[in-house]
Amino acid sequence: MSDDRLRVAVIIGSTRRGRFGPTVADWFVRQARRRPELTVDLVDLAEAELPEALGDGDERPPEPVRRLAPRLTSADAFVVVTPEYNRSVPAPLKLMIDWYDEPWRAKPVTVVAYGRDSGGWYAVEQLRQMFTELNAVTIRNTVILPCYWDLFAADGSWPKPSADCRIAAGAALDQLTWWAYALRDARAARPYRG
Repeated sequence: MSDDRLRVAVIIGSTRRGRFGPTVADWFVRQARRRPELTVDLVDLAEAELPEALGDGDERPPEPVRRLAPRLTSADAFVVVTPEYNRSVPAPLKLMIDWYDEPWRAKPVTVVAYGRDSGGWYAVEQLRQMFTELNAVTIRNTVILPCYWDLFAADGSWPKPSADCRIAAGAALDQLTWWAYALRDARAARPYRG
């Protein structure tokens, strides 16, 4: 089965000090790594050192952009872990998405969002629009974490065993895996030229 494994890039979209994103991403990565068909690459934008402004389309991309490109290009699927800021996504996440075009094409994307009462739904909807424009396939199943601080157990572990997000993560991974295999097979049979 190792030749048939899918590469999933899990992207931590927040770079703020004190961010909760790594906690969410680590939990989701543990769920994904339990699946023998998946190989997970954790991409932390706080470590990527991407420039804060997009370059001219005619110039060579900066070194940090070139360094991250192979990791994104080799992925068969993406999971974006993001908070919701002002009904949108963090600026570094939007900038990262805009630096690249081809890595997203004809590949599935799901979102693990967290926030206050909305749980990140506004960020999810914005990401769906962005990725659709880039010819990615945003899947229906996502993980939404409203008031994520309420999901801590008494011993401080996160998420608590009774949290519904465990079921949502499984459903999102099931759907992401199906689409990743289907789209990988389709790209192999007929390269995507969108």
